[in-house]
Amino acid sequence: MDKKLPKDAYGGVTGKDYIPYISSSSKSGGNVAVLIIGVVLAALFAASTAYSGMKSGLTVAAGIPGSILGSVLVAAFAKHKGILGKNLIQGMSSGGESIASGMIFVLPAILLIGSKVSFLESFAVGVGGVLFGIAIASLVYNFLIIEEHGKLMYPESMAISETLVASEGAGESLKYMGIGFGISGIITVLTSSFLNVANNVISYINESTYKWRFQVEVNPLLLGIGFIVGLEVSLTMFVGSILANFGILSLIGYFSALAKDGIAVWNNPGVAINAMKVNTIAGSYVKYIGAGMMLSGGLIGAIKLIPTIVSSIKETLNAKSSNSDDRSSATNLLLLCGIVIGFVAGFLVSGGNIFMAIAASILSLFLSLLFVIVSGRLTGTIGTSNLPVSGMTIASLVLVTLLFVAMGWISPENNRSLLLFGTFIVTAIATAGGYCQSQKVAFIIGGDRNEMQKHFAIAGIVGVAVVTGTILLLADQLAMTGENVPFALPQANLMATLTAGIISGKLPWVMIIVGTVMGIVLFLLNLPVMTVAIGFYLPISTTSIILIGALIRLLVERTSKSEKDKEVKVSNGIGLSSGLVAGGSIIGLVGIILQVLSVIKVGEPSGFAASNGMAFLILVVLVIATIIPIVNSKVKDAK
Repeated sequence: MDKKLPKDAYGGVTGKDYIPYISSSSKSGGNVAVLIIGVVLAALFAASTAYSGMKSGLTVAAGIPGSILGSVLVAAFAKHKGILGKNLIQGMSSGGESIASGMIFVLPAILLIGSKVSFLESFAVGVGGVLFGIAIASLVYNFLIIEEHGKLMYPESMAISETLVASEGAGESLKYMGIGFGISGIITVLTSSFLNVANNVISYINESTYKWRFQVEVNPLLLGIGFIVGLEVSLTMFVGSILANFGILSLIGYFSALAKDGIAVWNNPGVAINAMKVNTIAGSYVKYIGAGMMLSGGLIGAIKLIPTIVSSIKETLNAKSSNSDDRSSATNLLLLCGIVIGFVAGFLVSGGNIFMAIAASILSLFLSLLFVIVSGRLTGTIGTSNLPVSGMTIASLVLVTLLFVAMGWISPENNRSLLLFGTFIVTAIATAGGYCQSQKVAFIIGGDRNEMQKHFAIAGIVGVAVVTGTILLLADQLAMTGENVPFALPQANLMATLTAGIISGKLPWVMIIVGTVMGIVLFLLNLPVMTVAIGFYLPISTTSIILIGALIRLLVERTSKSEKDKEVKVSNGIGLSSGLVAGGSIIGLVGIILQVLSVIKVGEPSGFAASNGMAFLILVVLVIATIIPIVNSKVKDAK
């Protein structure tokens, strides 16, 4: 028998009159088993999101996969805790994923500018951001979650709540996640992420007069992301890649060939501009135009947020003044710890510059305060998957960078400190979105608000430790520059380019301005600037396989016999795709760990195994192995 949320969960009554799904007096869903399961899943999703996010520039929300895994694990180890235990576990899963979604935007930029970062510095900055983000979001809980019930819809929270209520079907969902994990794991082990015994990149590069490049990385992780995000986002990103690789790159290649002898590439004096090959054009010119597009997209997004910032602050203040202050002691403690750790981290990363520590910490806390409230409100409108974290982070970093320049803090070491302050801000913003989403689920289901707060904070701290460890483990690969790097890092590259360029005064302004103008044109055409810009910046090998994943979803939708049939197949497809993402990222990370420990050695494919034919073969196998389980889904699977 299907179970459903009460219709009032979607509005129709005021928040204070809403009767949750579980309305009994006992609201506790936590015990030692639930906490351990939650910590394990928080670490798992933090590592998976960090790896896949740095690979693709996109992250996948963990609420629904976390609720599916939580349902199975609660049934096995904490059955008497039921749906309230599952709710805490999905919240902790979201906590690990949210922290990773924020930290990977800025922290790897330190490696890209040629500096290093210690675990202690990163951990202190991240934990400060987590605690401050949770505390500020908790202060506006009544307004965002209760008073705005039915007005702020929290779309992803409602989807998670529906999944929890229908959790009897979790075994079927877990089956598809397992299939995806197996497919992804096998292909990942065979290709470059692990043993590298088979080529998985289809590559065609034309170096003649009209230069262009087309590649497909046959990566199940990226295909899974494409299925989850759907056709609109995937196609928009791919359009950006087509513009970069068949438009801008070809134009630069054509006109640069007409240049006089003796003129060198601006950042590579050893290469004549009239002899540039495709990879040089992409790395020295197209890349920076893409950075300008992302910059304009972020700033446009931040400017568009101004009315939301003003109204959010105003309505929040009005709500607080008209209601009794119900802050719990835990919220006060989190706020105090967030501020104290924020200042301690500021002193830690400032290299003994006390004035920098105080001034930058105050500005970082103020910007975090503003954007945490905005993040919570926007999550209620568009969910965490579409949260404009990049735009808010860019706006914040620009302001902090201007402070550094005004004060004369312009050395590379100062730039490193600047990016660590930026890591605090982005972590707080991302944490707030995931936290508000999880608290809305707890409100709808009937969980205890303070219990969710404590469990989410624990998951956040675990997430910071895991993400920091993952970034440090991958440091050598993340610091690579040029073409065919293992991790694209579009957002971190932008942060590194922006801050280092402004501080040093050596930003390639001509290309940045060209990209900015292109972004403005896209905005005037009412196109999603940041999505196109990320596609422009990412390798076409990444966006092409993401598009293939989206096309598989389109095929599944078009061949479904009814709306119910489509709903079941897409749901199972998302479960399988979540397994593809988890398998690719976790197995890939394990492979790197084994390489670092010298347990395995990466080889080089040869013969047919190194050819485009092998990559085509793997692609066909991947597509067929993904499609068959999904199209064979039956309506009964949803029961």
